[in-house]
Amino acid sequence: MSGQEVGVQEAAERIAAQGESSPRLARDAVNQAMVNNWVEAIGDHNPVYTDPGFAADSVHKGLVAPPAMAQVWTMNGLHGTRAEDDPLGAMMAVLDEAGFTSVVATNSEQTYHRYLRHGEHVAATTKLEGVVGPKRTALGEGWFVTTRTTWYVGEEAVADMVFRVLKFRPPGAAPAPAVKAPVLRPVISRDTEFFWEGLKVGELRIQRWGETLRHPPGPMPPDGSLDTVPDHVVACGRGKVYSYVVHHHPPVPGKELPFVVALVELEEGVRVMAELLDASPEEVHIGLPVEAAFVRIDDDLTLPAWKVAR
Repeated sequence: MSGQEVGVQEAAERIAAQGESSPRLARDAVNQAMVNNWVEAIGDHNPVYTDPGFAADSVHKGLVAPPAMAQVWTMNGLHGTRAEDDPLGAMMAVLDEAGFTSVVATNSEQTYHRYLRHGEHVAATTKLEGVVGPKRTALGEGWFVTTRTTWYVGEEAVADMVFRVLKFRPPGAAPAPAVKAPVLRPVISRDTEFFWEGLKVGELRIQRWGETLRHPPGPMPPDGSLDTVPDHVVACGRGKVYSYVVHHHPPVPGKELPFVVALVELEEGVRVMAELLDASPEEVHIGLPVEAAFVRIDDDLTLPAWKVAR
């Protein structure tokens, strides 16, 4: 083990030993204006977030905020800065000094303990859970850094997030040749297992709660009740491009740049995101008809994709 590796590991142990950072209080309490902007951007039409009449009769007895907004309340804002005791910032500085100056997020897993209500003021703390490396990846040699952020209302933990990034040493100025590397594998949970099992047999499965279809799958029904058990339907696989991005940078293991990622609205009404295969960025447009494709990686993993309906 080199002296640099020892130094990085000692710094990681020191930062982890400090435990949770001091609470970072949200700039604003949970409020309807932010919720309105969120549900409009996401396309979430659950009336328990926006319709006071419906919410008053629901199990929540009033409007609540979407659980996936947990991180929104404590974001630093356009001109925000990291707190001095922020463990992720401290670990990033150590790895920057060691020459690992590039970063890419690899996965994020959130857990919600309850809904947030209007007027509640959220605070967040973060701790360093682990630093693993150095590892050789398609992006270069680097370290995987894992943190856990917990959101509180008072002393009550209401949500938490495990967040992992790869801090890697950037390649030289000359463009590197395309590398055929293993893909980034998804995190599969009990709530999403049915979806990935369906892809293995050529089915695009959509979660169903009663008469309501939802994607991505979730652990709770759209109305927030505890009485419904989900099943799934097999989508026809046809739809139209609702939105898309052309990915130019950074490099992605196993991909040749640029490539297109499309959000497709299926005929069933839900939207699913995946790579659009064999289509140049110039020919992609909103409303482009596409159909489902299935990319087999190995015996354990098949990825969803789209192809243009010629």
